[in-house]
Amino acid sequence: MRLTRPMLALTGVVAALALAGCGAGDDGEWDLPPTATGSLEHLAAEAKCDPDMQTDADTIRQAICKKGKEKYILATFATDRGQREWIDTAKDYGGLYLVGRKWVVVGHEKVLEDLQGRLGGDVEEGIDHSNMDHGGGDGGDQKGGHGKHASGHAGHGG
Repeated sequence: MRLTRPMLALTGVVAALALAGCGAGDDGEWDLPPTATGSLEHLAAEAKCDPDMQTDADTIRQAICKKGKEKYILATFATDRGQREWIDTAKDYGGLYLVGRKWVVVGHEKVLEDLQGRLGGDVEEGIDHSNMDHGGGDGGDQKGGHGKHASGHAGHGG
């Protein structure tokens, strides 16, 4: 499968958009429409989006859409397997994902709630790394708490 390197790069870009301010919430349940299917253009029309195409490949098609001031990513996949591999990789970066059959929307919680009301699908949450110990916690015996990160993460402290 030749998706690995391009998919990782794409995942990083998409996930970076999803990270800012996203959190999952289960505010209750409502009647959802049947999960939409179809081409990227069909899904964009259902979402009332004028898609700005970013990637148009055999395995993945991706567009940026806008809802008010918010942007979100709409991606469609040629195969279920390709979609699942992409989602599994993207989840390492956090964020929220509205997932349907061979499509994913990545965006902020409020945007996904609205789109779920139009497209159906299930919300999946990425891994939240904000509460993980990065070696510089309250381990008072360690000198220079961020020493482990000095080689690869210059700029964290300044």
